[in-house]
Amino acid sequence: MVTLKEVLGIDGLQDWFTTKYINAVPLSSSMKDTIFPTGSVVFDALLTGYEGGVLTVIYGSSGAGKTTTCLLAAIACIHSGKKVIFVDTEGSFSTIRFQQLLSGEKMQDFLEKIFILKPMSFADQAKTMLRLKDLVNESIGLIIVDGISTLYRIELAKQQSVKSINADLGLQLFYLNNIARKFTIPVLVTSQVYADFEEKDHVKMVGGDILKYGSKCLISLEKYKTMRKAIVIKHRSLPENKAVLFEIVEGGFAMFEEQRVSSSSATHHPKRQSVSDNIAERFPDLKDKKEFTDAAEVD
Repeated sequence: MVTLKEVLGIDGLQDWFTTKYINAVPLSSSMKDTIFPTGSVVFDALLTGYEGGVLTVIYGSSGAGKTTTCLLAAIACIHSGKKVIFVDTEGSFSTIRFQQLLSGEKMQDFLEKIFILKPMSFADQAKTMLRLKDLVNESIGLIIVDGISTLYRIELAKQQSVKSINADLGLQLFYLNNIARKFTIPVLVTSQVYADFEEKDHVKMVGGDILKYGSKCLISLEKYKTMRKAIVIKHRSLPENKAVLFEIVEGGFAMFEEQRVSSSSATHHPKRQSVSDNIAERFPDLKDKKEFTDAAEVD
């Protein structure tokens, strides 16, 4: 029996339109979000994993753990059988630190699967991002840009056209997002922070709204002495302000509470302390300050 759709030609028109103009495909059960390992118990607890096809931005002050986060993700990617492209704008890739994170594994086997690009200026960085579309193939499982705002910040200091520089950074994010979506892989980007003179207790991300709106996942790293706090600022499926406390150790990251509980068990104190009690005991001078209140919210 001939249907009304066949008489009107609606089905054929729809197929032609989607194929020619939007390259659409029917939604199927196989089109699920792909999750990639973070290589860290801390970020596994915070995110479960990095999302494929998504640009994730991690920002924080120097020493907060941004580069270690990138190196751990790179190691996890190589363990999965894929290769990594690592764009290093700050010279922060340390083979000594990399070897520590490998925990005795042969470093050369991993270095052979990491392609390191080192742009020396913001113009070089723009060219690097444009080149990536020709470098990426099915063997690549992760792209890392460690310090996307470093050369951008230097360029701004030259007092050239701010609008033009911002447009260039936005275009670089556009390239990264396109690659992430095309190959369904995660792109991990880090950024510096600067002091907010209006609110002295706060810092802002270099790149601001350009990075915020150019990413689907935004993570803030805060630090106090040996303690770190990772906070979800923006995510497609996780609640905002979800946070974990951790410490940077030789082998990577260690959950702050787990490490404390392990220490308590070793000294025959079976009672488990809360995160707030842990922080108060280890950092008594922090107790009455804002950082303690922020960290205690995780308890």
